[in-house]
Amino acid sequence: MKAGVVGASGYTGLELIKLLLNHPEFELTYLATTEGGGSVSELHPSLEGLSSVAISKASIEEVKKSCEIVFLALPHKASMGFVKQLWESDIKIVDLSADYRLEMETYEKHYEKHADPSNAHKGVYGLIEYYRDAIKGAKLVASPGCYPTAALLGLLPFIEHIDTSAPIYIDAKSGVSGAGKKCSENTTFVNDNDNVFSYNPLKHRHTPEIKEKVKKLCSKDIELAFVPHLVPMTRGELVSIYAKLKSDIEPQKVLKERYSAEPFVRVRETPVDTKSVSGTHFCDIFVAREGDMLFVSSAIDNLLRGASSQALAAANLMCGFDEALGLPKIAYIP
Repeated sequence: MKAGVVGASGYTGLELIKLLLNHPEFELTYLATTEGGGSVSELHPSLEGLSSVAISKASIEEVKKSCEIVFLALPHKASMGFVKQLWESDIKIVDLSADYRLEMETYEKHYEKHADPSNAHKGVYGLIEYYRDAIKGAKLVASPGCYPTAALLGLLPFIEHIDTSAPIYIDAKSGVSGAGKKCSENTTFVNDNDNVFSYNPLKHRHTPEIKEKVKKLCSKDIELAFVPHLVPMTRGELVSIYAKLKSDIEPQKVLKERYSAEPFVRVRETPVDTKSVSGTHFCDIFVAREGDMLFVSSAIDNLLRGASSQALAAANLMCGFDEALGLPKIAYIP
């Protein structure tokens, strides 16, 4: 199947290219950036000699000519123009931005005015373990970001056992690649080396996304305090969740029962770490309880399970392939 990536210059674009080059069923036929021009090896020197696909300037007509499925690894708002113009075609779309993840009212409150209101509600949320059947029949999948992925996979199994009248606290830490390829004051070596800091505490726009998906899947409104942090490592993400229980449960049993049939969620007996999932599609989860206090910790690779490999898993399902095709399983250890 002919596959393309629009937004090939960023970190998630690079990861998608690498995954597609190794995929047994997808053929990488189209790569595009805002500027276009040059070769894959000029864009990503690490891919020297591995692909001869030219880098095009992003074009709707070229996507229509070259692709049966396209991955949009674009900033928020940029994806809308592509989806709007591709909607009447037969091309399947996996969007890695936030443009189709949320109810339009939520999106416009926390991002900006939506430019494609007629399709704003048509994307299937790409959290595989909870939307698998819907993804199989989808034309458009809105792939979740890294923080909602790790948070929801850890939190959702326990919602019915949590006292939702009490606040839920989520402390999240991500490698610097989660901030994207474009350099800013917060992502310079001098600022990040030997340093850890929070950003947008209690006001981060992934907060309403997590709350919205809990409401949709569990019919529960939650009070959520979400605080992300940037830590001095390239990739990886650790999310720690703190909540008050209302049920006398064995949390490890709850977790194992929910994910026993899920090949890419590993329930761990000891606290999880980012290195064990780096370079993989796995989400590792650990849970502990003390009285009515619940602690859940989940670890993912922010660029893969939090972006590119999750998008590929959705594409596999959309196209009738085995979900696990081409998904990385071996961690970057040491």
